Amino acid sequence: MAHCSLLTVNCSLKMLDDLFAQLRTATAPAEIEALQSGIWQAWLSSGDAALDKELEAGMRAMQAEDHTLAIALFTHILQINPDFAEAWNKRATAHYLRGEYKASLEDIAETLHREPRHFGALWGKAGILRQLGDYRRALRTLDQLAALCAHLPGLHEQQLALRELLEDGGPLE
Repeated sequence: MAHCSLLTVNCSLKMLDDLFAQLRTATAPAEIEALQSGIWQAWLSSGDAALDKELEAGMRAMQAEDHTLAIALFTHILQINPDFAEAWNKRATAHYLRGEYKASLEDIAETLHREPRHFGALWGKAGILRQLGDYRRALRTLDQLAALCAHLPGLHEQQLALRELLEDGGPLE
């Protein structure tokens, strides 16, 4: 039984690696969206049906703007499975929606520690850093995102806007 679950994990990782390899070279917005959708589907699965249901409940709580409940549900998932990157990412989102940028950035760091290719977490991190006026770090984060998907819709415009802010004397660090 343990061998089967290990095989499933290896197959899942191989599938993710393949999707990311395709994403790096994708240029068409529809293709990028389809590849990202496949990656999200993999990320949303913890391998435990009960935890997946709890993750869905947390996402519904966020949609209902009950961020306190969402954070509690995601925290519970992380107590059971601290390596579940998407639970960290969802909790980061809930913190962000409550205006808790420091907590959100901490959870984004945990997400990226577990899945450095997490384009959602990178995009969110860049947005928070930009809101905080840390344009240089925001730009570095977008550059990391560009390494994953150079043709991500809106990415080049965001990078250009940050470069212009930096050239105009925006905060450096």
